[in-house]
Amino acid sequence: MIQVLAFYLFAAVVIASAALTILSRNPVHAVLWLIMAFFNAAGLMLLAGAEFIAMLLVIVYVGAVAVLFLFVVMMLDIDFAELRAGVVRYAAVGAALAVALAAEIVIAVGAWQAGGLSLGRRLAPVDAETPNIEAIGKLLYSRYLLAFEAAGLVLLVAMIGAIVLTHRQRGDVHRQKVGRQVRRRAKDAVRKTNPTVGQGVEL
Repeated sequence: MIQVLAFYLFAAVVIASAALTILSRNPVHAVLWLIMAFFNAAGLMLLAGAEFIAMLLVIVYVGAVAVLFLFVVMMLDIDFAELRAGVVRYAAVGAALAVALAAEIVIAVGAWQAGGLSLGRRLAPVDAETPNIEAIGKLLYSRYLLAFEAAGLVLLVAMIGAIVLTHRQRGDVHRQKVGRQVRRRAKDAVRKTNPTVGQGVEL
C-alpha cells in the first residue's frame, strides 16, 4: 500500500514542479523547481526498480547538470539585490520544502524496502537473475539505441546553447591571429640597425 501512495505522491510533485519550472518568472527559482522535479523523478525510478537510474538522476542531473544551469543563470543579467531582499521573506517556505523533501526521502526508502512496484518488469521484461545495471545496458544499446543517441544530441544542443548565452564579446581584448603568427618569419620580426652615438632607435 505504501508503494502506491509513494508513487502518486512523487508523480504529483513531479508534475507540479515541472509546471512551476515553466511558469516561474525568476530563472533561479525555475532551476530550483527543476531540481525538485529531478529528486521526485528519482523516487519514481526507485519505486519502479531502476535503482541505477535513480542514482544517475541525483548524481548527474542534480549534482552536475542542474548546478551547471544554475551557474549559467547566475552569469546572466539578474538583479541580485531583489533576490537577496526576498530571502528572509521566503525562509519559511524554503524550510517547509526542505522538510517535505526529507519526508519524501523517508517514504521512498520505506517503499523501496517494502518491495517497490513491478512497473519495470512489465514495461521491459528481463531475467530476474540479471543485475539492474546490466539489464539497462542491454536495453539502451539494443532496443532503445536510437532514443539514447537522440537524447545525447539534445544534451549536446543544450550545452552549445548555454555557451552561446554566456559568451561575451569584449572590444578591449585583442585576440590572437594564429594564421598570421604561423606565417611570420625571422626576417619579418628582426631588423638589424647600426645607430650612431646619441641617435637612438627608430620604432
